[in-house]
Amino acid sequence: MQKSYPLSGLRVLDLSRVLAGPYCTMVLADLGAEVIKIEVPVVGDDSRSFGPFVGEESAYFMSLNRNKQSVVLNLKSSEGKDILRQMVRQADILVENFRPGTMDRLGLGYGELAAINPRLIYAAISGFGYTGPYSQKPAYDVVVQGMGGIMSITGSPDGEPTRVGASIGDINAALFGAIGVLAAVEQRHKTGLGQMVDVAMLDSQVAILENAIARYEVSGEIPGRIGNRHPSISPFSSVNASDGQLIIAIGNDGLWQKFCTIVKRPDLASDERFVTNKLRTENWALLKPELAAVFAIHPVTYWLDLLQSQGIPCGPINTIDKVLADPQVKARHMIEESVHPVAGRISMAGSPIKLSGAPDTVVRDPAPILGQHTEETLKSLLDLTDGDIRKLKDKGVI
Repeated sequence: MQKSYPLSGLRVLDLSRVLAGPYCTMVLADLGAEVIKIEVPVVGDDSRSFGPFVGEESAYFMSLNRNKQSVVLNLKSSEGKDILRQMVRQADILVENFRPGTMDRLGLGYGELAAINPRLIYAAISGFGYTGPYSQKPAYDVVVQGMGGIMSITGSPDGEPTRVGASIGDINAALFGAIGVLAAVEQRHKTGLGQMVDVAMLDSQVAILENAIARYEVSGEIPGRIGNRHPSISPFSSVNASDGQLIIAIGNDGLWQKFCTIVKRPDLASDERFVTNKLRTENWALLKPELAAVFAIHPVTYWLDLLQSQGIPCGPINTIDKVLADPQVKARHMIEESVHPVAGRISMAGSPIKLSGAPDTVVRDPAPILGQHTEETLKSLLDLTDGDIRKLKDKGVI
């Protein structure tokens, strides 16, 4: 079977900037969609000014905008709006992450664009969504991490509420946005019509609170910070070896019995305080020092080799350099390279979506230089001539 990208043939107009929207459209581009990134003239996407830089090119921008084309377009001008409307006629999907109402004020909201192209799927990713009392409030990742509860359950028990190291406020919304877009594409196959996909960063944070909501609803107790351990599975946490930390994840009573045999502590297996997972979790304060005594004897590598050889789930706590060098990460094509026309060779994370009918690698083209594809795109989609292009440039439209 000849492999192909599953979203080939879908055209996406990407009006988003910085992280949530661009990450969403990167997922679509990785899966084969044609993504035309619409940027403001001169400065482009805000993230083009975010470090780190390779020369004058932002590595941050390049890591989020591979496999896309860049078209500069001034949407505050009547000509720019008209060009976008013409492009919408030939698009399947539009993604934006402005504050709700911004596109409507430009005359480019979902209602106006759906009238032009009823098959259009319009995805809007915002801080708080298009409804509710917070819809007009600005939001950034750290704001929704705080409001969405994730910070209150992240960190040490005696420490401060802690932001998750990656920008999951943006990234979760991006992923839910991509899921929503693909669901709308599937429904369009049945109805022939597009629809609006409204995804909020705050909603997306609440959606991943996992068992914290269940614990509160069942017990009435407000979940707090418990460090690296799991609230209802034990031992399922980091432990200290003689030279550093590792993770152990003993998810059932059978594994616990096996673990105790391997580490030569059969007394722990028969201890009535630790016989079941429920008891181990309830008596964690008593179990923790027992485990500390076990693991303090040998270094991390000793424990990893021993436990992995016996099928006990465990792993190192890798720094980023070790992640990039990990043979499993490499084997799964999770670090890919692109050759940027200005910055040169750049490494970045690959796609975790592996499809048997699609190529293993997803990075086909490097992130575009600002406006790199403006002329060829407008000529091919709108049949503009060189003279038309010159006039638009002279007016500051492109």
